[in-house]
Amino acid sequence: MEAFLVSTGLVALGEMGDKTQLLAMLLAARFKRPALIVLGIFIATLANHALAGAVGAVVAQAMGPQLLRWVIGLGFLAMAAWMLVPDQADDDDVEGSAKRMGVLATTVLAFFLAEMGDKTQIATVALAARFEGALVAVVAGTTLGMLIANVPAVYLGHRFASRIPMRWVHGVSALIFALLGLATLLQADRWLT
Repeated sequence: MEAFLVSTGLVALGEMGDKTQLLAMLLAARFKRPALIVLGIFIATLANHALAGAVGAVVAQAMGPQLLRWVIGLGFLAMAAWMLVPDQADDDDVEGSAKRMGVLATTVLAFFLAEMGDKTQIATVALAARFEGALVAVVAGTTLGMLIANVPAVYLGHRFASRIPMRWVHGVSALIFALLGLATLLQADRWLT
């Protein structure tokens, strides 16, 4: 349950103001088909994060526990710094692909590609490595976190984003990633047992 809750919370906060949230708003404003857009976000996120989680599980098995602890800890600290850099959506790519494909296929493709190498995909790799043996919980949590951040963006569009202070959300997300990184490096889990 811890893997699920941590994964959900980190990704939900980490996605606030991210390019995929902006992409969700853009798709909603352009196509006005929220159910198809939400379904597309779900499909793309589940596929992308399952792939990332599998990579994280392999990484966890390939490295020894000490090296893995350092890689994960430093990875979380890097994610904290990355959270402070805002993203922007590129709406020209979305417009062209929607004319060739339907709304669902456009959403799946756009979200899958937008997540490649993104903060949340890398966080999913790190979380799967951190919570070794809890791959399903991590992928379910990160997918739910993406939906928590993006479904309101689809339904409420620009009004939703303008009411949330994105600097504050990014700061809180960065703090959580930094605390996880420090806890991992300092082996806080050993102190708790």
